[in-house]
Amino acid sequence: MKILYAVKASILALALLMPFMVKAESVSDAINTIESEWAKIYYQKPENEKGPAYAGLLEKTTKLCKQYPKEAGAIFWQAVVKASYADHQDPVSALGAVHEVRDLLNQAISIDPRTMGGSAYVVLGTLYHMTPTWPIAFGDDDEAEKMFQTALKISPNGIDSNFYYGQFLLDKGNKTEAMQYFERASNAPVRPEQVFADTQLEEEAKRALKNASGETMNRKKEMFSSLASPANQK
Repeated sequence: MKILYAVKASILALALLMPFMVKAESVSDAINTIESEWAKIYYQKPENEKGPAYAGLLEKTTKLCKQYPKEAGAIFWQAVVKASYADHQDPVSALGAVHEVRDLLNQAISIDPRTMGGSAYVVLGTLYHMTPTWPIAFGDDDEAEKMFQTALKISPNGIDSNFYYGQFLLDKGNKTEAMQYFERASNAPVRPEQVFADTQLEEEAKRALKNASGETMNRKKEMFSSLASPANQK
């Protein structure tokens, strides 16, 4: 009788947990799908098709965040997609996106500082580095340095934390030190949930090692490039 009761109790407990298990799995799957779609747009779509593709993907991430408002990973990807889409908008729209992306990243960090292996700090660091300074926006290389260092503490061997910090150092003229981080990025393990994006980033790190001032830096400076255009700084 006691055994039967224990079995029933176990089944009941499992039944109660199932909605949470399904929820966790569905959110994880949805986030992985968004990551895959973003990577394909970023690395494979022709330039003239990226804007509409990002707009469609942003709708998906926004809906996911409304469904799971406390899911840090979903908020992180909403910020990434919004940032990518900003490069294909007019300067006024891109300016509004700058602050929205920063707020989303800070929101994700407040929920879980280690979300996506510290990638929220990586994107935030890139945001501080790439956006114009006051009075146009809030660009600040000192803040960028802090964000990158925090990301590296969370994920010292991470592919994105090392790669983007390497780019930051290269921009600052520290080529020798930058090469060390590109080397780490090129040898970093590929994350099973982000195989495609990490493989592409690994190749970029290898190219950066061969030519620090070439293709890699030029393409990566897409982030909020419309804000930095001469026409917008008049």
